[in-house]
Amino acid sequence: MADEIDLHRLWGLLVDHRWVIIGTTVLAFVLGAAYGLLATPIYKADALLQVEDKQGGVPGFSELNELFTEESSADAEIQIIRSRMVLGQVIEQLQMNIEVKPDRLPLIGSLGAAAPAAEFLPKPLFAGYRDSETFVTITQFSVPESLQGRAFTLIAENGQPALYFNGQMVGTAPLGTPIKSEDGRITLELGEWQYGNEPLVLVQQPMAEAVNRLRSRLSISEQGKSTGIMAMAITGSHKARIQKILDAISETYLLQNIKRMSAEAENSLKFLDNQLPEIKGKLTEAEEKLNQYRLESESVDLTLETQSVLERLVAIEAKLNELKIKESEIAARFTREHPAYRTLIQQRGSLEQERQQLNNQIKELPETQQEVLRLMRDVEVNQEIYVGLLNKVQELRIMKAGTVGSVRIIDQAMVQPGAVKPKKALIAILAAMLGAMGSIGIVLLKAAFNKGIETPDQLEEQGISVYAAVPISEAQSKTDRLALLRRKRKQVQKTIPLLATTVPEDLAVEALRSLRTSLHFAMLEANNKVLMISGPSPGVGKSFIAANLGAVLAQAGQKVVIVDADLRKGHMHRYFGGGNEKGLSDYLSGQVQPQDILQATATANLSFISRGQVPPNPSELLMQARLKQLVDTLSSEYDLVLIDTPPILAVTDAAIVGQLAGSSLLVTRYGINSVKEVDIALTRFAQNKVEIKGAILNCMERRATNEYGYYAYEYGKSND
Repeated sequence: MADEIDLHRLWGLLVDHRWVIIGTTVLAFVLGAAYGLLATPIYKADALLQVEDKQGGVPGFSELNELFTEESSADAEIQIIRSRMVLGQVIEQLQMNIEVKPDRLPLIGSLGAAAPAAEFLPKPLFAGYRDSETFVTITQFSVPESLQGRAFTLIAENGQPALYFNGQMVGTAPLGTPIKSEDGRITLELGEWQYGNEPLVLVQQPMAEAVNRLRSRLSISEQGKSTGIMAMAITGSHKARIQKILDAISETYLLQNIKRMSAEAENSLKFLDNQLPEIKGKLTEAEEKLNQYRLESESVDLTLETQSVLERLVAIEAKLNELKIKESEIAARFTREHPAYRTLIQQRGSLEQERQQLNNQIKELPETQQEVLRLMRDVEVNQEIYVGLLNKVQELRIMKAGTVGSVRIIDQAMVQPGAVKPKKALIAILAAMLGAMGSIGIVLLKAAFNKGIETPDQLEEQGISVYAAVPISEAQSKTDRLALLRRKRKQVQKTIPLLATTVPEDLAVEALRSLRTSLHFAMLEANNKVLMISGPSPGVGKSFIAANLGAVLAQAGQKVVIVDADLRKGHMHRYFGGGNEKGLSDYLSGQVQPQDILQATATANLSFISRGQVPPNPSELLMQARLKQLVDTLSSEYDLVLIDTPPILAVTDAAIVGQLAGSSLLVTRYGINSVKEVDIALTRFAQNKVEIKGAILNCMERRATNEYGYYAYEYGKSND
């Protein structure tokens, strides 16, 4: 079927182009290896953190510990570390958003630049630059948001630093004094200052861009499931720099965690500090009322039963007030539907119901007892509440002082000794694989779009007989390359070596000898001795076939004449070393006679007629009766008249000459002419009543995609 994949042909294509594939693969491997050796090495620093469940931090205060206990997922903590809150502080702390570099051209700018600083000289990790001539560190550099990301230039002017922007001076000041713009929006403060010969470029990157850059290099993952152990890693080209950055991230995250937990206790302290004066005032007022009543009604003692009711009532009031404080704290953290909030409401309802029962008992007491009990209840309740609040305030202060946070640093940042990027071996192997796959893909793609004829079978399928398949000649290819070189140098080539006489053992000549045998039987059926050689397009080698076929026929004893009927670009005279001053065009135009244009060759029994001068009307000359008269005259004197004509798809000359030929052959070139092109050429001849006896497949190459030639090549190279 037409859509079946021919695995044999695909394999043959790869074998045919093996050196291209191997060369491309080796080149890609070398480029990959070179990149791996020349690329800037990237190192990796890692650290280990543990995130524990949040605890109040002080043993013995269970109620407060429960209030401030809250579990936090590892995913949430990872997002906190990657947040602008943490990374932004690190960038500001280390001044990572300030870039300092020499003002050089890309790539070639380093040529002739100062040498790098010696190893024993400290180099600034951030916001600074140092080489053998220059040493600058920046303490502060701030610009308006609209100028962030823009380049400023720092130079020495009159012995002191000067800052420029777009060629305009921003400001200058002696070392130790900040440089400020007139409006005060741009500030530059230098630490170290040793100016070399190169201006320095200062850039303050926008905070968002700096955070995104840092975030893209930072990786965080939880080790295991629900372990709370988080591994952090960061990559970069400078070992000390990435170690410093990762340590700063760990410390900043730890500090914010401690501050957040102590802030919870601080909020509770503020609430209780606001409640204490109010409770203190209520206690003082209740004590004054009780003393005043006792003075007015003299001393009144409570019975044991009344005393018991008072103690119970005071305890209930204290618990209710404690629940009230706790409710205000829980309400800030949970909704009323939360289980903790609903439990508190149930407890408060039970206490209020018990208080109501005690109030009903109090109403049954004498009026004096009721008043004393009420006043004493107010005093003791307020006193109980006040003492309880004081105790809680002390507990919270102790808890705040003892807050240690829920994060601890297990491993400080450490840089791995070897570079993690580039992976030299892997890059070289991948480059080689990509080179191989790319070259294979190009070969297959080129083959898919190449419709050139590669086997005689393709012509046979179109119903045209293939009389011969002529292998490409190495000797002739060398001659063609030399001729092309001469044309490029504008040198005139006078002669072309005739392969049949210079290299008679060439395989192409052997193929023409086989064609000679086939023609012997084909010409028996022809109505005259005229054989036309044509082709579908230029460059197929029809003149080469005609010249060498004529020589092979002459060597077999036949008397042959070759006529160059390509009046436009014919060059048959170069094969035989004859002149081109008088030829076919001169005869057709009536200027000379047949005997004047007939030339002998170095090969016995072989004569030829050159094209002559290039006429302005080649087709019209060929249509004249003088051509038929010439052909008839030559047919009577020679065993074979071999006429070389222009390509049929280029001009109509071949169709005109074909009317006089008893046999006609079409020369096609391997890999150049397509089956469609040959079919159009045959149609063009058929329209002019010219019958093509068969085809010659020229310049056949030894390819794994076709089976032709293997036996011929091996036999031709045999010494037996």
